[in-house]
Order: sequence, then structure tokens, then C-alpha cells
Amino acid sequence: MQRMNNKKTAILLSLLLSILALSGCGDVSAENESSEEEKEEITIPVEASALAMGTISSSYASTAVLEAKEEAFVVARANGIVQQILVEEGDYVEKGQILAQLETERYRLNLLRAEANLTGIEKELEKISNVHSRNLVSDDTYDKLVAQHDSAKAAVALAKLDLSETTITAPISGYIAERNAKVGNLTESFQRARMFHIVQQKILYGIVHLPEKELPNVHKGQLASLELLAVGETAVNAFVERISPVIDPETGTFKVTLRVPNEENTLKAGMFSQVKLNYDTRQNALLMPREALLDIDDELNVFVIEDGIASKTAVTVGYKENGMVEILSGLDSQDVVVTTGHHNLKDKAPIKVING
Repeated sequence: MQRMNNKKTAILLSLLLSILALSGCGDVSAENESSEEEKEEITIPVEASALAMGTISSSYASTAVLEAKEEAFVVARANGIVQQILVEEGDYVEKGQILAQLETERYRLNLLRAEANLTGIEKELEKISNVHSRNLVSDDTYDKLVAQHDSAKAAVALAKLDLSETTITAPISGYIAERNAKVGNLTESFQRARMFHIVQQKILYGIVHLPEKELPNVHKGQLASLELLAVGETAVNAFVERISPVIDPETGTFKVTLRVPNEENTLKAGMFSQVKLNYDTRQNALLMPREALLDIDDELNVFVIEDGIASKTAVTVGYKENGMVEILSGLDSQDVVVTTGHHNLKDKAPIKVING
């Protein structure tokens, strides 16, 4: 019996040791799995972008409201009642085209009276001239009659002018931007509001005010681009037409007038535009997304990806435009940089690119 008990005890010990051994192996396997999981957890997901060669410009951004190069506010010189209106807002008119007609009867009668008076004086002057040539009339009488004749001629000319001014014509070619005149109203009621407003929009102007430090960067004929909601994403070219030679002491700015060609009349006076005044353009520049740039310890840096590792690299930049920045030194065209998720990265950190 003692021998059998010893045998059972040996078997139980053997089983217990086997279980402990298996349990120990399981712990080692669990530790290995945990270590691998930890390694996966410290790989930081980021988005990245490759560098590219392209064109970039240096520019100054501002705003401007477009203005007509030529405009005219039409006011009637003659007083009277508006009898007829021949144009409406939006119509294109040529210089000299009739816009409206006032009643003419009063001015026509004044002209007839002036002409009749001139005719009578001319006949009288003809008689006096014959007598004067024979020294039968004094020089004083003759000179007074000559003066009356000249005055009568001037009165006829003025009457003709008054009659002609009852016809309202366009002083410039352009579009009728506003019509205030109404049939049956006296022209005196339009002295302040003006009868018509005409604008010529073949060429528009944009006025911008730049800081005085930009004065050395601006010159006549310089290219600018305009962005307007009315024309979508298409940029409109403009050119520097005039540069004011003085600085406004109150604002520290100077005035620049931009010429905006508008042959197709797609733009209208009064439109609001975003202006970019182009200072310089560089071709074949090394470009990088601006979002990849970090300002760390007063130094510009980027994280360059190589073999799954993000390395902090100092760079020197040039022009910045449309979300891109020019790289002058520190990178080459083959590099790939982190654009998202890099604010908390450390140098030589393992990363995983999630945007392909």
C-alpha cells in the first residue's frame, strides 16, 4: 500500500509540474503579444505629400471696388417739361445720341422773335449805311446801329442755342446706368438727381491703397489679378495705370490705380474684388504644401519621411502663394513631408502614412 501511495504521489507531482510549465509558456507568449501591440500603438498615423516643381509668385493682397473710367451725369440746361424719353436703363448709347426731348414751343417762338428783330435792324442798317457814306448821318448814330445789329445777331444765336438744348443728348458713349427723368415733369426737379447717369465700361478702374513700405515694389504696367464672385474662380487681369507720388500721413498708404480691360462687358462698375498685385514670379521653383511647415524654436522645420521614420529637418523658404511655399534649401524634389499630424511628432518618430 505504501508503494502504491508513493506512485500516485509521483504521478500527481508530474502532472502539477506539466501544468506549471504550460502556464509559464502561456505567460511568455502573452508577454510577446503585449510587446508587439505596444510597438503598433506607438506608430503615429499621419498624412503626407510629395514636393513638386512649379511656378510661384510674390504678391500683395488687397481689395478694390471697380469704377467706370468714364461717366457722365446728364443735366438739362434748358428749363421745361419733359416731352419724350428715348432710352432706358441698360441701353448702350453713342456720344451725341438723343436721350430725351423737352417741349420746344416757347424756345421756337423766342428764336422767331430774335430773327425778326435782327431782320428789322439789318434793313435799317442798310439804309443808314448809304446815308452815312455821304456823310449825312453822324458817326455816333451809325455806331449805335451797328452795335444794335451785333446784339441782335447774338440774341439769335442764343435763341438757337436755347432751342437746341431742349434736345438732351449723350455727352459720352456708354450704358445708361440710371434714368431719373420722367415724361411730364419739369427739368428743374432733376437738377440734383440728374436726368441720366451714363457709364463707359470698356475699361474699368480699381483703386487700392498700399502701405508705404510697398512703394519700391510697385511700378507702372505691373500685373495684378482680380477675383470676383460674379465671374467665379476665373482670375481677371489688371495693370497698374497710375501711382500716387504722395503718402497719406493719416493712413501711411499711397494710392494705386489699376486698369481693368473689359471689352466683353462682363464686369460692372461697383463690383467688389479681391486684388493680388504681382511683384515677382519664379519658374521651376521647388514647392511644398504650406501646412507642412512648422515654426519650432524660432526655426522653420518640416518632418521628412524615410522608411517609416519622420525626421525633423530645418528649411529655408521663399515666396508663399495659394497654400504653397517655395523651398530654397533643406529639401529636394524627391522628399515626402508630413502635412497632417506632425504638430505632436518627435524627431525620428515611427509613423504610418494613411493617405497613400
